[in-house]
Amino acid sequence: MTTTVLTKAVLFHELGGPEVLSIEDVELREPGPGELRFRIEAIGLNRSEALFRSGTYYYQATLPGSRLGYEAAGVVEAVGDGVSEFAPGDPVMTAANFDFGVHGVYAERAVLPVESVVHRPEGVDAVRAAAVWLTYSTAYGGLETGGLHAGDHVVITGASSGVGTAAIQIAVRTGAIPIATTRTEAKRKQLLDLGAAHVIVTDEQDPAAEVKRITGGRGADLAFDAIGGPGFRALGDAVVPGGAMVLYGWLDPRPIELSMNWPLTVHTFANSVRVRTATGRRRAAHFIGTGLRDGSLSPVIADVFDGLEHVVDGHRLMESNSHTGKIVVTV
Repeated sequence: MTTTVLTKAVLFHELGGPEVLSIEDVELREPGPGELRFRIEAIGLNRSEALFRSGTYYYQATLPGSRLGYEAAGVVEAVGDGVSEFAPGDPVMTAANFDFGVHGVYAERAVLPVESVVHRPEGVDAVRAAAVWLTYSTAYGGLETGGLHAGDHVVITGASSGVGTAAIQIAVRTGAIPIATTRTEAKRKQLLDLGAAHVIVTDEQDPAAEVKRITGGRGADLAFDAIGGPGFRALGDAVVPGGAMVLYGWLDPRPIELSMNWPLTVHTFANSVRVRTATGRRRAAHFIGTGLRDGSLSPVIADVFDGLEHVVDGHRLMESNSHTGKIVVTV
């Protein structure tokens, strides 16, 4: 006999701003074969969830009653048949490789396939764990896809975001030279303190000219971009001929324009595809876990809201673009 329990979860029934989010009781079934149920302790908010909620993500919500949320940390409560790699009591975090309209983890509890969960690194608390997986696995996978090596100059756009701050740390750990971009002067010092070798304020400076100045006229070896749109062309002008660009987001929804600074290799990177494979999850988990243990990786947490009812406040802060790092909600 299949049994269900009630859990509180965040849903939305129409597209719009943070105000469309509501907390409701939903039925949660027992985990089936190859699944587990975990109690959620902390949730990491991501820009993709704001896009999904507003109808501008690359896939659409099924309304009414869409779930939301990619990233959470918690403790396993129950496992289904055939699950041997996890047991009740194990600290875990989500691998963000699922449709969050169906499996969204803005909730007290969730049932997920085991392929969508990874073990939490030893000694990492729930708040840090909720802030680490998606940002660091995206930055790690994207920079690896772009072929980043020690000594390379890499331009990181949207550098004050969760992925941006992770990319700065990963570039430093690799031995590369991170050049961070931000729209305003207000975040320059924070980015330098995080390890950026140089900061370009795009509202005041021409990115391509500044990169050329910083690199002695050569250009950057790699650009790691969250924005896209027409600005992608100017970013390509800042890359050395024969260099690479990795586009992992589209914060600017306008058509992407390509630089004529050829030859140029352009990669589009989808982290969810990479971590659907056991190899992708294993490699990312090892890189992140060792970095957290040796201190070379440390998630930047902008704010922590206490209680599921504050998810709306977290989304408002995220959309203000006034923060640096990751926003976390404890449950």
